[in-house]
Amino acid sequence: MPAIPVWSLVALSNTGKTTFLEKLIPALRVLGLSVGVVKHDSHDFELDHEGKDTFRLSQAGAEVTAILSDTQFALRQRGALSPEEAVARVTGVDLILTEGFKHGPWPKLALCRAGSAPAVPLENCAALITDTPPASCPIPVFFIDDPTPLALWLAGQCKEETP
Repeated sequence: MPAIPVWSLVALSNTGKTTFLEKLIPALRVLGLSVGVVKHDSHDFELDHEGKDTFRLSQAGAEVTAILSDTQFALRQRGALSPEEAVARVTGVDLILTEGFKHGPWPKLALCRAGSAPAVPLENCAALITDTPPASCPIPVFFIDDPTPLALWLAGQCKEETP
């Protein structure tokens, strides 16, 4: 089974990564691609809610707690994973987008608004997503308000990566 292509959307905090992904994912789905997302959270997020059965079982000491229905599945596991380990657990999709792993090993899509610097040097990125394109840029440039061209470009990149 070939590896699933992974692309990292990187930007400074509060630049609009999640908002952009909310537009990009439907554009990719229109092209027939299924998408997985792995998001970095610098806070200690809480997936479960106090008083619910899975919370209670986890509090009782379960190392892994899974919950499933006819339409969804979630797995909570104690302990940290590396970004690579988390991405490796995503299966059954055509591509994976990560949000926020600017030091990760995957090709980077830099999201940068006018007047701010990119989170990583552009020479380390595969493409730039912006509201105001620079006069010259060594990588492809896409507009933040129109995710369709980037979706088409990513679909083409995924086809090139698949043997």
